[in-house]
Amino acid sequence: MDTLALILSIIGSINWGLVGIFQFDLVAWLFNGQDALLSRIIYTVIGLAGLWCISLLFRKGSRGGSES
Repeated sequence: MDTLALILSIIGSINWGLVGIFQFDLVAWLFNGQDALLSRIIYTVIGLAGLWCISLLFRKGSRGGSES
């Protein structure tokens, strides 16, 4: 679940980067506009993945990190 959430968060970050730099919303373009049901579902799933990734910051014994 962590890997999937991270992948979706990266996709969302790339989309926001495209919006910020080029004013191009890839999700809206792929799924027929921001108000389309499928676009809204994608935005929601990516948002939930981002919220899940917040939990990664607070877990004890995280992989690869050194604790001091």
